Amino acid sequence: MHVSIAQHPEPPAGDDRVFITSNAVIVLDGASAFAARDVPASTYADHLGSMMAGLVDGSDEPLTALLADAIKTTANALDLTPGGRAPSSTVAIVRKRRNASVDVLVLGDSQVAIPGEIIRDDRLGPLASTERTAYRTRLVSGHGYDDEHRRILADLQTQQLQHRNRTGGYWIAETDPAAAEHALTRHLSPDEAPWCVLATDGAYKPMEHLGLDDWPTVASSGSNDLAALLRRCQEWESTDGRGQQLPRAKRHDDKTLVAVNL
Repeated sequence: MHVSIAQHPEPPAGDDRVFITSNAVIVLDGASAFAARDVPASTYADHLGSMMAGLVDGSDEPLTALLADAIKTTANALDLTPGGRAPSSTVAIVRKRRNASVDVLVLGDSQVAIPGEIIRDDRLGPLASTERTAYRTRLVSGHGYDDEHRRILADLQTQQLQHRNRTGGYWIAETDPAAAEHALTRHLSPDEAPWCVLATDGAYKPMEHLGLDDWPTVASSGSNDLAALLRRCQEWESTDGRGQQLPRAKRHDDKTLVAVNL
């Protein structure tokens, strides 16, 4: 298993985290908060990722069960309770099993690209549509990232919270271990997944907008080339500094790309 990684900004800055084990790659994107949290998203991602890496290393146990254990242990270690003040994180995992088959798990809006397919959890997208439409419309109109934009985003997160880790809503790593059972999972043969690319939304969204999402090419790239891709996205976002061409919650989001050749 050969792994190439690029992140912008480099940890410990930002809330994206990457963990590599002997048999797996784990990518976490701690959720940005527009209201107060008891624990920073980066701290949550650090704890959850470290716990998950220790559990998955060398193991063929179901990823959903391992993730449930990691969520429970992390919530206990950080003394978290479910609700508006608990941090959360997306999870994307690729694991090579002893028999060379490949397991993929995605929870939240990070993604895993494999030949001919993108595995992405889009259940959050339709929720709080009024607030999402409002902030995007204001950005397109040129209002930029002003106080009203931040107020709408806080309302958006309040609305989303009502649907977090509930049937008919969306599922994310937070405090409830049951969320792991609702992750998207795939079990693939070596021929189906000779490579994969894990990406957080801060990376793949501008890449898609700029036509840089040729995933087979990205998968064969080294760390320097991946870093150049992320710099190009970051620089372009600065030219779209008011979010008019690509309406998005933040002018710049954390960006992570991991190319894995299996």
